[in-house]
Amino acid sequence: MDYLAVNRANWDSRAPIHARNYGIDRLLADPSALSDVVRFDLPRLGRLDGLDVLHLQCHIGTDTLSLHRLGGRVTGLDLSPASLAEARKLAGQAGAAIDYVESDVYSAPEALAGRSFDVVYTGIGAIGWLPSIRRWAEVASALLRPGGQLFIREGHPVLWSSIVVRLGEDPEDRVQQPWVTGAGGLSAALELPYFEQAEPLVWHEEHTYAGDDLVSSPEAAEWNHGMAEIITALLEAGLQLTSLTEHDSVPWEALPGLMTLDEESGEYRLTDRPERLPASYTLTATKP
Repeated sequence: MDYLAVNRANWDSRAPIHARNYGIDRLLADPSALSDVVRFDLPRLGRLDGLDVLHLQCHIGTDTLSLHRLGGRVTGLDLSPASLAEARKLAGQAGAAIDYVESDVYSAPEALAGRSFDVVYTGIGAIGWLPSIRRWAEVASALLRPGGQLFIREGHPVLWSSIVVRLGEDPEDRVQQPWVTGAGGLSAALELPYFEQAEPLVWHEEHTYAGDDLVSSPEAAEWNHGMAEIITALLEAGLQLTSLTEHDSVPWEALPGLMTLDEESGEYRLTDRPERLPASYTLTATKP
């Protein structure tokens, strides 16, 4: 399988649907507005005034525009030309000087002609489209200047391993812990790979996560990467881990039927006992 061609076609088909469902009207109506993803991490991200910022896998550019509004001189990079067309349209409508480059992540150093950055940012739902987390970490390190920071907010590998199941019988532990989900109830089960595998999980999904329209290219290839694999890859690429925060929420209903939207944060968490699931994380690392 040519995973780049498959995933490029998939994201090309999602781009116009997402452009109608990503809250772009709100971003254009208020020149200080930020995307929910960037706003969530604002206490950790802070202002970016005067910094050169690269947004890897930027998609249609809502988070990219938000990084620009925090003061960064921002470049967005994505493999999907349809996504970049929407991103450029948004930047133009917002009057934001953002440079966009078409490239897959592994080819980014060549596509960017040796440029380096103070901040390399990766938003949620990005690295699962890449087969090797080590290669990703090497690219991130190569693109950072000395003293620069990698900033990533991503779905937790435990979440990516989980699917929704209906229990057929009571778990034995429910005798001592009666709050454990019982027979007939919906629960999250670890049924998908947690650790990186050589072969991708191939999905065929007629709908995307934002919007009800049918996608024209429904096939996609994804990989999970365990938390230790991610951290080890960054360390071996010469970066120093500076923070790791796990969250019990994500920006979309990742486990349908099990999650509730928190209106204040704009994120979904498990309705029942959210403390049992690490749903996402924020990680920062610096280049010495």
